[in-house]
Amino acid sequence: MQIVVDLTRCEGYAQCVFLAPEVFELHGEEGLLYTSAAPDDQAGRVRQAAAACPVQAILVGEEVSAGAR
Repeated sequence: MQIVVDLTRCEGYAQCVFLAPEVFELHGEEGLLYTSAAPDDQAGRVRQAAAACPVQAILVGEEVSAGAR
């Protein structure tokens, strides 16, 4: 599953880190690191993380291609 995080939009609420810790990680207090190609077994958690993002900074799967247009 492809993932893109708009790091200019991300405000470091870290909801994604709590919901999908194998994919998202905080670096320091506000820097977000993430895996751009999440394993298939993490798909549900990644979708939950994207839905929980207060600023909707996470695009997943098909949304990545649509967001690139």
